[in-house]
Amino acid sequence: MVSRVTTVAFQGIEAVPVDVQVHVGPGAVVFNVVGLPDKAVAESRERVRAALSASGLALPAKRVTVNLAPADQPKEGSHYDLPIALGIMAAIGAIPGEFLEGYAVLGELGLDGTLAPVAGVLPAAMGASAIGKGLICPEASGSEAAWADPDMDILAPRSLIQLANHFKGTQVLSRPVARLQGHPGSLPDLAEVKGQETARRALEIAAAGGHNLLMTGPPGSGKSMLASRLPSILPPLTPRELLEVSMIASLAGELAEGKLTDRRPFRAPHHSASMAALVGGGLKARPGEVSLAHNGVLFLDELPEFTPQVLDSLRQPLESGEAVIARANHRVSYPARIQLVAAMNPCRCGHAGEPGHQCRRGERCVTDYQARISGPLLDRIDVRIEVPAVTAADLIGPSESESSEKVAARVAEARAIQLQRFLELGVACRTNAQAPASVVETMAKPDDKGLAFLRDIAERLALSARGYHRVLKLARTLADLDGVDQVGRIHLAEAMSYRGQDVSRRAA
Repeated sequence: MVSRVTTVAFQGIEAVPVDVQVHVGPGAVVFNVVGLPDKAVAESRERVRAALSASGLALPAKRVTVNLAPADQPKEGSHYDLPIALGIMAAIGAIPGEFLEGYAVLGELGLDGTLAPVAGVLPAAMGASAIGKGLICPEASGSEAAWADPDMDILAPRSLIQLANHFKGTQVLSRPVARLQGHPGSLPDLAEVKGQETARRALEIAAAGGHNLLMTGPPGSGKSMLASRLPSILPPLTPRELLEVSMIASLAGELAEGKLTDRRPFRAPHHSASMAALVGGGLKARPGEVSLAHNGVLFLDELPEFTPQVLDSLRQPLESGEAVIARANHRVSYPARIQLVAAMNPCRCGHAGEPGHQCRRGERCVTDYQARISGPLLDRIDVRIEVPAVTAADLIGPSESESSEKVAARVAEARAIQLQRFLELGVACRTNAQAPASVVETMAKPDDKGLAFLRDIAERLALSARGYHRVLKLARTLADLDGVDQVGRIHLAEAMSYRGQDVSRRAA
């Protein structure tokens, strides 16, 4: 007899149906799993055997063959334990096989028959909903699955016995409830930042338009402090963004107790991170930091300390909004629409340009250190500012800085203007930084004085086409913060002031 159970395999954030076929028949007493299983799937034989025994069932003294179809697609992960166990139970008549036809199943088994949480339950639930099936998953992952579809049939048992009792009618499993993570502590507030008015203004502009930001300054000037307060002025995730972010976090196994959060991701990897850790990859082509920061912020502190090859691997995700991992036998794409925020010292000793400081290596210390960042990567950063050291007067004097709440209100208003504009233009993006080149000149068309200024400055600084469009996007954000429809000369001049490194490079 052959029983069938539906489960899933993951290709990026997409859940692909997999048919688990179980045959129990005469022959040598053996338990085989075929269909390109990896080590975790092959080891499921022992977990299933022990879990069935702990649940009061024993494998029959027959030949048990499990086929994971399609057989030419690699199968990875421990979530195949539960579908294999249920397939065997249906094949030997322990549970009715027709009860499993309307469900996709995934879960890891303990040796005592309990179910452990697995990664990827949310995309699996959405994939099951797309093919008109319900979902069976571990209890710890039930609230995560409940976000996929409010009308979807979901069973989230604690153990094999509990699930078998549900099918027999002796115990009824209630549908899990979708839950959000609580926010036990408030985010760091901008009111705690003393001085640095220019940097605060740049941070607000970057948040309003989703622009990439680079802060350069000596140690202790507050660069990391400013970056850590960016999430406090960003708007919460929309429902669609929430699901996108949570699907990636689910695949990475980073959803605590299956609870989702509406806060935008803020990822800050160490500068020793490898290319696979930052962009994604590895043996199983997992999402990297750039994808885990999707719809949020990727903060790279000590930017020149990252390997140049690792930094340059960010160029394609920053431009296209996705991280593509190509292997000889498959290709995986993860969404990676991020806001890059970076901080760096002006030179290796960290104090170049400060009054009273003289470096023994002179200008070479600055040029060698900053040359670790390639020009094409810098060209993708809209806002580049100098963050000078804070004086004692700034620290001692009373703080009169605006709170994050007031700044966040202006950011939310500017983003609402952008969203309405893109809806009218029929463009699928939410911030000015994401706007495609085809609509930039339409939505950010300057007045006559601004156009003359832009033409003059673009020729003098030899801006690239990307740099030209990014200046227009930044000017559009400045106009949105001012609440005006027309981009003026003042907005273009301020936008150009945030590309100060272009001026210094051309002068050199």
